[in-house]
Amino acid sequence: MFGKNSSSESGSQNSAIDNSLNKPEWQILEKVATASVIEQRKARRWGIFFKFLTFAYLFMIVAAFMPSDATLPSAGGDHVALVSLDGVIAAGAPANANTVVAGLRNAFEATSSKAVILAINSPGGSPVQSGYINDEIHRLRGLYPEKKLHAVIADLGASGGYYIAVAADQIYADKASLVGSIGVISAGFGFQGLMEKIGVDRRVYTSGESKAFLDSFQAQKEADVEFWNSVLDVTHAQFIDVVKQGRGERLIDDPEIFSGLIWTGEQALAKGLIDGLGSAGFVAREVVGIDNIIDYTVQPNPFEQFARRIGASFSMGVVSAAAPQLR
Repeated sequence: MFGKNSSSESGSQNSAIDNSLNKPEWQILEKVATASVIEQRKARRWGIFFKFLTFAYLFMIVAAFMPSDATLPSAGGDHVALVSLDGVIAAGAPANANTVVAGLRNAFEATSSKAVILAINSPGGSPVQSGYINDEIHRLRGLYPEKKLHAVIADLGASGGYYIAVAADQIYADKASLVGSIGVISAGFGFQGLMEKIGVDRRVYTSGESKAFLDSFQAQKEADVEFWNSVLDVTHAQFIDVVKQGRGERLIDDPEIFSGLIWTGEQALAKGLIDGLGSAGFVAREVVGIDNIIDYTVQPNPFEQFARRIGASFSMGVVSAAAPQLR
């Protein structure tokens, strides 16, 4: 009996020892398995997250390339159509001819619009872009003679901004608005002296004797300056003709009007540069006789805005030193 009990107790002890030895191994395996499941769940969650980001990114790209003027303003009954022209007038800027003209066409073509207001707040810019808009306004007025176009100047309607305004039937501004600046400017810098001081030679190779005229890193030539002034004079004369054709007998006989000076709204009214004082709301309500204003300004999508800003910054930096500007 004694020997048998001893053997049984010994077996129990061995079994307990084996269990105690196996228990940590099972715990380790259990922890590894649990960690593996957790990592798989995290991986699935991150996968779903990145898939969502990818779809959102693709959606933004598709939305960015959709035409910005795909949906036109609702008719909403009889109304006054508003088109805004804000900022510098340039091919790569928000106030470019294509965008402004698109808004004006939509405004004139709308059957329920009874008049059009072009709200201008611009220091000027490209004479070419300004000329495109001026020409299109005259064309649209000819196609829709029953619809009057009223230009309304906010803070600033200068140079190219005024170049466009004179195509309207009437021009209005605030008493403190700045109006005019009928002139042309081309500005740059001369770095020849600086280049000599730092010992840098300018090397330019051309196939025409005047191809590098007005180069900022070379000394000015009297013949080049004379030629460029003649270009500015011609552009200025074109500007003067456009203003005279647009304003006609409403302009007073004052040579200073075309000197490049700028005036307040009150002064501009006295000189015949504008027809009255008032805001866009005033013109719609008191002149047209309709309170309802619907905005037809074409808004570029975010991708276009970014691309145009980059393009405008580059093109303006390259061209502005030489190209004439209505400013």
